[in-house]
Amino acid sequence: MVTVLVALAANALIAVAKSVAAGITGSASMVAEAAHSWADTGNEVALLAAERRGGRPRDAARPLGYGRAAYLWSLVAAFGLFTAGSVLSLWHGATSLWASLQGTGEAEAPAYTLNYIVLGVAFVLEGVSFLQALRQVRRESARWHLRPLSFVYRTSDPTLRAVFLEDASALVGLTLAGAGVLAHQLTGDPVWDALGSIAVGVLLGVVALFLIRRNMDYLLGEGVPAALRAWLLDQVRSHREVARVTYLHLEYVGPRRVFMVAAVDLVGDAPEPEVARRLRALEAELERSPMVEEAVLTLATTDEPEVA
Repeated sequence: MVTVLVALAANALIAVAKSVAAGITGSASMVAEAAHSWADTGNEVALLAAERRGGRPRDAARPLGYGRAAYLWSLVAAFGLFTAGSVLSLWHGATSLWASLQGTGEAEAPAYTLNYIVLGVAFVLEGVSFLQALRQVRRESARWHLRPLSFVYRTSDPTLRAVFLEDASALVGLTLAGAGVLAHQLTGDPVWDALGSIAVGVLLGVVALFLIRRNMDYLLGEGVPAALRAWLLDQVRSHREVARVTYLHLEYVGPRRVFMVAAVDLVGDAPEPEVARRLRALEAELERSPMVEEAVLTLATTDEPEVA
């Protein structure tokens, strides 16, 4: 939640500053960056909704909880980044490029200094937000012995993935926009400014499509990484009541929440009512783990091999 709030505050301030600079200078790259920041600001609001709605406890209407709502709202945010950020930047850049090539655009953009000041301040604010996201990514990735970028791809937390990639793309986008403005100033050719806007649009499109795809994966049902599967399997297998585990199904139903189905061979040879009681008690114990939304256990047959 802190990471999202920091990103929201930074993007709102940056969006206002970029919009003012774009209105004064007429820079195509600044218009693209303003669209980028307004899209990011809207996305953070959607991500806050994802955190809030996805964190609701399960009830009779949603026996596996509301965790998948986080992926739905994150999908909405990613689509917003694509439409409000990428498409608008590409459209404005393309129209500015066409006008420049036809000789009907502005010969030069005034107030270059204002552009540089706004881009510099934006870079600092985006950097602060990115460092907050990076600290969280490094902390979480170390826990699962993954590299940070691998963790960003695999994490079941859609808000962390979105904030990290949006902040990273914002820093790259600011560099591209600054390069477009500088090239325009040095050459006097507004084509470079338009190309800066197009480059920002392409960057946002790639990030948005990646986020859309990952959220769709989790909405359709994403299996857990090998490290988490091994850890959860060990939690079941090492229990004092369990002799063998012959089947294990794990599926994400929300950020850091999984649905578990397992077939186990219990210790001893108790009568059926006692076995049923022990299975329910084991399910309840497994569900006390912050990772397990619901556990459903059944008995293994004697001829089933133990799961690897």
